Amino acid sequence: MIESLVDILSWICLLLGGAVGIIGGLGLVRLPDFFTRLHAAGVAETLCPLLVVLGLVLQSGLSLLTLKLVLILLFLLFTAPTATHAVARAAVIDGIEPETDDTDSEPTPGERSSNT
Repeated sequence: MIESLVDILSWICLLLGGAVGIIGGLGLVRLPDFFTRLHAAGVAETLCPLLVVLGLVLQSGLSLLTLKLVLILLFLLFTAPTATHAVARAAVIDGIEPETDDTDSEPTPGERSSNT
């Protein structure tokens, strides 16, 4: 009974990790500018390995393999956000500006038309 519950939880984690990876990939294709794409990639590259490795840890049980998987996960959880931050900072230094949609915003007092 417990073994089948662990298998079900493991498969749920593995499938959710795969789904997060696919959604992150779609975000890279569909989002409008560099920074939103970077956000999608950063979230996906952090959450996807977390779920996949958690599913693999549940499958492996208590063993040396579990310790190795946890060490790999810790390495990924420290390096992935740091790398995303470094890329975003390099883009800002390089002068890449985020795209903004100013059509929905209120005009400033100097930009108002004199139709009133």
